[in-house]
Amino acid sequence: MPKNTDSNIDQDNINEMNEENFQVDTDNAANDSSADAAKFANIENETDEIKVEIAPDEKDPIDGYKAEIAELKDKYLRLYADFENHRRRTAKEKLEMITAASADMVKSILPIVDDFERAKVSFDSSTEIEALKEGVDLIYTKLYKTLESKGLKPMISKGEVFDVEIHESIAQFPAPSEDLKGKVIDEIEKGYYLNDKVIRYAKVIVGA
Repeated sequence: MPKNTDSNIDQDNINEMNEENFQVDTDNAANDSSADAAKFANIENETDEIKVEIAPDEKDPIDGYKAEIAELKDKYLRLYADFENHRRRTAKEKLEMITAASADMVKSILPIVDDFERAKVSFDSSTEIEALKEGVDLIYTKLYKTLESKGLKPMISKGEVFDVEIHESIAQFPAPSEDLKGKVIDEIEKGYYLNDKVIRYAKVIVGA
């Protein structure tokens, strides 16, 4: 009987120790769960705080597009206004240049017009044909030199190969020789250059 009593006492001690260990494990588990819950709560709080901080900075992309369109429209209007001003200024300057050039040409020809008027008076009062012819020749030379100083240059066409870029064929005649076929055999109206640009085509007869 004493032995059995000791065994019962030992069993009771073991049971008590197991209960204490179970209680300790339960408490630890509860503590761990509480710690995990606290961490999760902290994470949620941090997430909420981040959302609260980011939300005010978010902008509607449509507002950005509207601002960009307004800026581009403003640049377009400014460029268009600058272009219109430049176009009008250029047109005005071009007109002024043409007017000035015309005035300069007319001014240079006026002395020749005066010579022609004096020649007309001489035709009515003089009977010396040779003197009148000499006066006309002088006026022609003066006129030609004046035009030449302005860039006028006559076109040499007779005997040259027919060129549609500078010649205007008004007729074709049989060429007097083989080497004149396809060339200008006569000039009806002389062509002219002004500063190396054709201002009048030569009217010619081409050998066939």
